[in-house]
Amino acid sequence: MNPAHPSDLQPRVVTLGTAGGPRWWTGANAGQRAGIATAVVVGPHTYLVDAGHGVGRQLMLAGLPISSLRGIFVTHLHSDHTIDLGSLAIFGMFAFRQDQHRIKIIGPGDRGELPPVSPRAAVPPAPVFPEQPTPGTAAMFRHLMAAYATDLNDRILDALRPSPFDYFDAEDIVIPAASGYHPNANPTPEGMEPFEIYRDELVTVTATLVKHPPMAPAFAFRFDTAAGSVTISGDTAPCTNLVRLARGTDLLLHEAIDFDWVHRTYGGGADGTPDETAQASIDHHRKSHTSPAEAVELANQAGAKALALHHLVPGTTPQHVWEATAKAFSGSFHVPNDLDVIPFGTASSGDAGAPTSEELVSAP
Repeated sequence: MNPAHPSDLQPRVVTLGTAGGPRWWTGANAGQRAGIATAVVVGPHTYLVDAGHGVGRQLMLAGLPISSLRGIFVTHLHSDHTIDLGSLAIFGMFAFRQDQHRIKIIGPGDRGELPPVSPRAAVPPAPVFPEQPTPGTAAMFRHLMAAYATDLNDRILDALRPSPFDYFDAEDIVIPAASGYHPNANPTPEGMEPFEIYRDELVTVTATLVKHPPMAPAFAFRFDTAAGSVTISGDTAPCTNLVRLARGTDLLLHEAIDFDWVHRTYGGGADGTPDETAQASIDHHRKSHTSPAEAVELANQAGAKALALHHLVPGTTPQHVWEATAKAFSGSFHVPNDLDVIPFGTASSGDAGAPTSEELVSAP
């Protein structure tokens, strides 16, 4: 039976994986942060945002069975946010009972056209799979399952296992036409109103378009429950749409990047001049991501009661770098580790519903 009273919901976030970027981070602190994935837990159900590398293992370690998933929400289609979506669906079949409820996979639709080539390209590169260069979430899921057809058919025919399509429904987010969205000309319409993408008896999920060029569409999500709210930024540069979506939220999880690392990494060769590839990488990070100080400013503008930095790039940057701007935030500030639990709304007991440092704990 589902909880009927807000006090029974115990809404919380479990930071399954807190590193961003399509890499296995090396060097000091390597291996401490798995790929980006966040569980929003409300009552007996789990709502997963993004499926970075290691997400299945992290769900297991957090004590969150895949059978508890009601929905998987994909902020955008960069590989560090989707790389383990296939393993969730295929390995998940071995954890389901016959009465397993269906699980929604909800994410961006087909981009519709390729992004423009970087102006720094000496020779324009050729895209891969020109016959379908920008598949959306539903098409991507079908392609992933098709890639494993040998495995799936072996288990379906010989071991009488179910098909992933018996349990997972993948669908594309339909962006309101009135927003004026266009993947190249207007990927982040200013002033757009958040719109609903999912609702059940426990949560309402709304979305907005955020600024992560050239990736489009790119979304932030807000989960509202009877006991409180949490907003997850996705990957974005500072964005007023995100501030509007997060207005008054109990907890904001926002991406953060170490720009000093960006310039150390891509700063160039012996003469200090970046080549075209390195300079294009610097350009991308600057126009598409947010520093810790900028994340604090956005959270203050939104009136968020608590702020947690995640999708940390690189995943090996020392904690003190992320915490340097904590005093500038008016609420409760966190840089969670993997598998930390952050209560929000009525589940937290800090000032104005914000989680206190004592409440941020590691999952068993």
